[in-house]
Amino acid sequence: MKYKLNEKRYFAELEKEMAIDSVTGQYHELQDYLVKEIRKLGFKPQTLHKGGIIVDAGGEGNPLLVTAHGDTIGLMVRHINSDGTLKVCKVGGLYAYHTERENVRVHTRDGKVITGAVQRKNPSVHVTEDELNKEVANFDVNSFVVLDEDVKSAEDVRKLGIEIGDYVAVEPRFTVSNGYIKSHFIDDKALVAVLMELLKEIKAGKVKLTRKLYIYISFYEEIGHGGSMIPADVKDFLAVDIACTGPEQTSDERKVSIFCKDSRFPYNLDMTRELEAAAKKSGADYVLDIFTPHYGTDADPALTAGYDIRHGAIGPGVRASHGYERTHIDAIKSTYSLLLGYLQ
Repeated sequence: MKYKLNEKRYFAELEKEMAIDSVTGQYHELQDYLVKEIRKLGFKPQTLHKGGIIVDAGGEGNPLLVTAHGDTIGLMVRHINSDGTLKVCKVGGLYAYHTERENVRVHTRDGKVITGAVQRKNPSVHVTEDELNKEVANFDVNSFVVLDEDVKSAEDVRKLGIEIGDYVAVEPRFTVSNGYIKSHFIDDKALVAVLMELLKEIKAGKVKLTRKLYIYISFYEEIGHGGSMIPADVKDFLAVDIACTGPEQTSDERKVSIFCKDSRFPYNLDMTRELEAAAKKSGADYVLDIFTPHYGTDADPALTAGYDIRHGAIGPGVRASHGYERTHIDAIKSTYSLLLGYLQ
């Protein structure tokens, strides 16, 4: 049985989430939004002291935790330059060449949002063409945030309320064209939206749980400790995250991937086989894949924290991970179908 995703409702949810900045550690606004929406459905979400949402979605016995992460990669103000530009450092794996010419939003401590863009120190083709062609974009050397304000000194910038440690979020540029979803931060908001859709279907009585289910939205996956705290009774941990496409990868933008191994560990063999069986039964268009050397999910830190669990991972094929990412609604639908097939 293939499970049908409500595409209109899914895209509406994803667009809302994409509009809320949530660089790792800057979780408050997105968490508040999700908690409010989850409560509307009649569930009672619990929030973690460090940030994160755990929902007891119902069912009995043999508890399964399914997670997606709401945090994104981003930037932080490292230094305020004497010319009024901002030197920034990355939060998570965001590289300068993926942000050049992108619009950004600086979030100040007093709640203001000040816009700007990432540009080279000398960005003009007509003036410094040789430099542009020769130098690689680098946050430490030549890539800075230029504010959309009349600032010409560090003092001018500080008068705006900007200070060291302020978060800088990249504009997602979310759009859908011919079924292709294009945006920064498909990783992992596209899958948070999938879990929100799952909760709506559970509430409507369209999903019958055969075991106890926790839904966990983490906010620290991009720096490696999102899954380090889970309910003590969890037996199986399923991460729902992006599957990176590239050379020697079988992942496809129109299919769901079942992860066999990442850069840290092999995924539990029995659970991986169960997922494959569920994919076949649910009619999900799937592939098996391995992700090395620079990939991990929130399921990994749960193991290193000492939990006695099985762990697995699935997700849609995504192009240009940590850049201007792209996937297709077909991959989202197959991910959703596999997830529901495994739950039931």
